[in-house]
Amino acid sequence: MDLQAGYPYSLVKYGLPNDYPKLDRDLRTTVAVIGGGISGALTAHALVQAGIACVVLDARTVGLGSTVASTSLLQYEIDVPLSKLIPQIGRSRAERAYRLCADAIAALAGISKRLPGVPFDRRPSLYLASYQKHLSLIIAEHKARRAMGLDVVLWDADTVKHTIGLDAPGGIYSRTGAQTDAYLLTHGLHRYNIKKGAQVYDRTLVTHIRHHKKGAVLTTATGHTVHTRKIIVATGYESLQYIREKIVDLRSTYAIAGEHGETATPWYENCLIWETKDPYLYLRTTPDKRIVAGGRDEQFYSPARRDKLLKRKTRQLEQDVRRLFPHLPFHAEFSWTGTFGSTQDGLPYIGEYPRMPHTFFALGFGGNGITFSQVAADIVCRLVQGRKHPDAALFSFSRYKG
Repeated sequence: MDLQAGYPYSLVKYGLPNDYPKLDRDLRTTVAVIGGGISGALTAHALVQAGIACVVLDARTVGLGSTVASTSLLQYEIDVPLSKLIPQIGRSRAERAYRLCADAIAALAGISKRLPGVPFDRRPSLYLASYQKHLSLIIAEHKARRAMGLDVVLWDADTVKHTIGLDAPGGIYSRTGAQTDAYLLTHGLHRYNIKKGAQVYDRTLVTHIRHHKKGAVLTTATGHTVHTRKIIVATGYESLQYIREKIVDLRSTYAIAGEHGETATPWYENCLIWETKDPYLYLRTTPDKRIVAGGRDEQFYSPARRDKLLKRKTRQLEQDVRRLFPHLPFHAEFSWTGTFGSTQDGLPYIGEYPRMPHTFFALGFGGNGITFSQVAADIVCRLVQGRKHPDAALFSFSRYKG
């Protein structure tokens, strides 16, 4: 599947930070990770940290799928608000999902410290009520988050106006957030993992998987084989080729990056901003003083239809930013589009899939796919060792309701 189009900011700025070979021989390994984007890179990192030999195989050039299209906001919030998730799956499970995402941000901070050249900045976030009718959601959400111990503050309309200069009925200000660059983080992880013994191959398409009693054999488009005891599928939305159930709804999202140096501090503490409306607008800033904004989502039908809308969506996103901050000299320099997915409960699918023996999935679906990918890496790494994980059931395929 063609997962992105346009000129993603990260690709234009950083080009190809690393080169990886194409698989040209047969291999044997303990774990084969299919997918070399952010999910596969984090999963491989967990494996090498545990001393498990692994090979990463990516069908395209590393990072050029959904990863390079990410706007790289790191939030504990998932697409379903906590106050709505609690009645859907129960309080303990909902709070645990939010807590795991918050802990993942801290884990990613620690990982990034070991990766030279990978940006990671702690940032607060502001969840804005888009309309007066959404204020009740903000109040309920603030109460739910406070009840589970998250560090959040309820802002009324006057506080939003005086603090950040926006006209909004209210919002939730949270200290728990961060931003990175998913593309650079992926390459930084692969560099680190290779030094620890992992092997990474790109432009290596797995065309066939044969399972047997003790493992599996992967065959590539060039006829080479990888004999492995375990498989981890971390190909994001392309993994749907292996799964019969319709576990995710695909959508197209759009993003823009403004000109560099337009403003040093465009708003309060350069916090991450996102709204309650659906689809929601989300914004962050970059180290070279750009504003990155995304949203204007559409149901995904085909890459061609998605890409055809890019010019119009770019204009609309420019207008969205100027509506919020009319005093800023904002002009979009880069624009791009990508494909992402949403699930019934906003949670990813992680762990064993009954129809594929010796195989585990690390699928960070949703708006905060990077934090979910870190959660998946931790869970799947333990499962491939034959150990139980206390949170595996929360993200298992068995929760799917057709």
